[in-house]
Amino acid sequence: MREATVQGGARSWLRKSVLALALATMVPMGVSVLGAPAAQAAFSPDGMDFYVDSSMGPIKSRVFRAADGNTNRVVYALDGERAREDDNGWEINTDVAHALTAANINVVMPVGGQSSWYADWNSPSTFLGVPAGTASVQSGSGATQVLSGGPGKSYTYRWESFLTTDLPNALRDRLGFSTTRNGIFGLSMSGGSALMMAAFHPNQFAYAGSLSGALDLSLPEMRTAVRLAMVDAGGYNIDALAGPKDLKWQHLDPFQFAPKLKANGTKMFISAGSGLPASTDAINASTIEAMGIEAVALVGTKAFQARWAALGGGNVVYDFPAVGVHNWRNWEAELNRMLPDLSANIG
Repeated sequence: MREATVQGGARSWLRKSVLALALATMVPMGVSVLGAPAAQAAFSPDGMDFYVDSSMGPIKSRVFRAADGNTNRVVYALDGERAREDDNGWEINTDVAHALTAANINVVMPVGGQSSWYADWNSPSTFLGVPAGTASVQSGSGATQVLSGGPGKSYTYRWESFLTTDLPNALRDRLGFSTTRNGIFGLSMSGGSALMMAAFHPNQFAYAGSLSGALDLSLPEMRTAVRLAMVDAGGYNIDALAGPKDLKWQHLDPFQFAPKLKANGTKMFISAGSGLPASTDAINASTIEAMGIEAVALVGTKAFQARWAALGGGNVVYDFPAVGVHNWRNWEAELNRMLPDLSANIG
């Protein structure tokens, strides 16, 4: 039975908000539910390309070495819904790699995984059994890409396996990186994914951070919102990820697997902005949508906080800034607030 603290008015408001935002994803405004605005690449020469073979083919990560040369302090930085195939969004849109390496932390940024939720899917993403690649649309709304080829369409996404087996083993064997007491963090789509990795792979991840994550997937309306977001971000079918009654859906839901995090003693940093724009945020269509998306992320995060309190859980630093919308500026600021706690609890 769900806790009273997340019942009533707050959940009614969340239900209406999620449905409204689900409809909003059908309008191409540059930001989609659980996604992020596009930006120009800002490649850093300090990083190295690190390719690892997997069931998905060779996957690139960007690796940034700790300033002091250590190999035991490692953090994984997960991307958002619109993850690209050239570089990780954290490198494209922020300078967090240099903040982390200056704190003597090795940074691993996996590249790719658009709309994957960093999960092991049930099957390749197809619609109505039509093979991927039937259409070759490569741009525009994701709804026009449902029959096009692309990552996770001609093969099955296996991101959880990659991040917990293929990649750490390669980092250990080729760079000497530790595969225990690592940290992991994500934003938006991947905020819950970071918590999921720590919940089900505690020997690898001792620390997890969620920035504006979707931390309560239990509402039916939330699945509808995620479905439309995945169509908009690359044309992906949520049913190929997990069916609505599939236990795998609970495997992705922090509200459901919270007891595992408590049992593991995982240290966490969890944040969501208020949805109010900062003075540096231009007031335009993208910002207005990002305000609404962040408000929904905040309610889901507060629901997780209530669930965690009901479980008697500790080991969490929460941050709910008075301003902050669903964008990279907010997430970079939150990462810098998380950094001292992350640094103190890995390696």
